[in-house]
Amino acid sequence: MESDQTLFRYSLLTLYLIGPPTTISLRFIQAPYGKHRRPGWGPTMSPPLAWFVMESPTLWLTLLLFPIGRHASDLRSLSLITPFLLHYLHRTLIHPIRISLASAPKPSSDFPVAVAAMAFGFNLLNAFVQTRSVSHYEDYGGDNTFWWRFAAGLAVFLAGMVVNIRSDRALLRLKRETGGGGGYKVPRGGWFEVVSCPNYFGEIVEWLGWAVMTWSWAGLGFFLYTCANLVPRARANHRWYLEKFGDEYPKGRKAVIPFLF
Repeated sequence: MESDQTLFRYSLLTLYLIGPPTTISLRFIQAPYGKHRRPGWGPTMSPPLAWFVMESPTLWLTLLLFPIGRHASDLRSLSLITPFLLHYLHRTLIHPIRISLASAPKPSSDFPVAVAAMAFGFNLLNAFVQTRSVSHYEDYGGDNTFWWRFAAGLAVFLAGMVVNIRSDRALLRLKRETGGGGGYKVPRGGWFEVVSCPNYFGEIVEWLGWAVMTWSWAGLGFFLYTCANLVPRARANHRWYLEKFGDEYPKGRKAVIPFLF
């Protein structure tokens, strides 16, 4: 329908327009959770519940929209949406459970509802854009290079996903070691030897792979927004580590991009 196409175009445009303000705002105001949690942001909720709620549109909206797309039965579209759902199945269901286990026996309730609401809104927008692009507006039927590009992008995506999940698990292990009470240690091993935020690096690599796989404005927009959101957050985390641990913190580590930034 014309109304759906108009909504898709404006949603895609919005995905591009919100990137620069996000980067600029995160240079001055850090999202107040995790290392940067602080009072003054209104009501709070438990982090596991917050992660479940704010990531959930990427599952339920995707599963609602994908079947009604023109290319929903096309193997290419099905192949593309599978890694997208795989990432968010972990992020929505498995990751919150791991946070809950790492916080025991001192569960917190310090995740601002306002931050969760903003993330929910973004995921609602992005799930709509990515799903409608892959299942309806992009036609990969006549693309003779699709499977080669898909294989290359999927390899990048899976490599990034492994880095992201392993790094998150390492951080949660450190949290368990400190009793889940807000103590911190210097993360060591793996990609932590070269960057302060390998979990962010892995996610950036994931959505670079997604952009290659989809070869679309929607995929590129998601990758660019991921960079706009995670690079300044990684920079803030890197500075936090340096200020907290001083000379104990490895000076050779970069913030998020190995050997560069």
